[in-house]
Amino acid sequence: MAIVEVVGELPPSKYAELGLGRDKLLRMLRKMVEIRRFEERVEKLFFEGKITGPSHLYLGEEAIAVGVAEALAKSDVVVSTYRGHGHAIARDVPMVAVLAEIMGKATGTCKGLGGSMHAAISVEHGIPVATAIVGSGIPIAVGMGLAVKQLGEKRVIVAFFGDGAVNTGAFHEGLNLAATWRTPTLFVCENNQYAEFTPITKTFAGESIAARAACYGIPSYRVDGNDVIAVYSTTVKIVEKLRRGDGPVFMECVTYRKKGHGVYDTAWYRPREEVEEWMRRDPIERFSKNLKELGIADDNLLKNIEAEVEAELDRVVEEAMNAPILPFEQLKQFIYST
Repeated sequence: MAIVEVVGELPPSKYAELGLGRDKLLRMLRKMVEIRRFEERVEKLFFEGKITGPSHLYLGEEAIAVGVAEALAKSDVVVSTYRGHGHAIARDVPMVAVLAEIMGKATGTCKGLGGSMHAAISVEHGIPVATAIVGSGIPIAVGMGLAVKQLGEKRVIVAFFGDGAVNTGAFHEGLNLAATWRTPTLFVCENNQYAEFTPITKTFAGESIAARAACYGIPSYRVDGNDVIAVYSTTVKIVEKLRRGDGPVFMECVTYRKKGHGVYDTAWYRPREEVEEWMRRDPIERFSKNLKELGIADDNLLKNIEAEVEAELDRVVEEAMNAPILPFEQLKQFIYST
């Protein structure tokens, strides 16, 4: 049997032991609120006809992006996915640049040429890749890890991917190479229970996703992905291992998306009881409750955070809406070969 360390929800009493002060905790909460409200705006703009094309929202998974990002250094590198808006915001990519990209504007992260599925890309913020192909970021992150190792750098490479990616060849080939080469790669599986429209129970054989990774000799963790502190504390421990040169580590974050696969998907295929059960585990509500219990936040502070984020998003939407589209004649500047 593969050895997997399981990390459940951490009680608020443990926060001080982790060295988490008020400012850090409130920053994490605000980041989660920013992601949540940003994605809700994207959904609203889509239904208003102001966004063309699909967007895959990060609603419900906020604790993972924030928990991981807060444990990383600015010099560390993230390989994101088509569901990457949350990764970008957690890494401090300006929300206006992400939204402008989603809207196809020249001020976007990819000058409007990548759209939603590549909107997380920002070399300045340590996200050089956001790939739309399921599982394809895994071997890319391994290659980056190999480069970092050969250069003698202490940087960490993080690959995000969903549960649907674990049945791809890229997953197995990537993990095998990472384990063989002992690259400083952190594999983060955001297990939201569904690969597009199909539940993981119908496509996955094995004890757990983390157990599958452990079969490659990679230290593996199965974490409550709706608890930002559980994700953060586990990532801190993992990053220490990676910087020591101990080889790759795998973290399965168990979570649930609040909506369908994309903005166009009503998620009719999910049982009502299942949805209701997971909604009771909402990561923002749980974290807010814990901060209130510690006396770090109260209802007024939480309302102020919400109001500030909503006001900021009003400005973001207006700026992105008024941003220009890249002139057609400039497209050739971004072609590498013909």
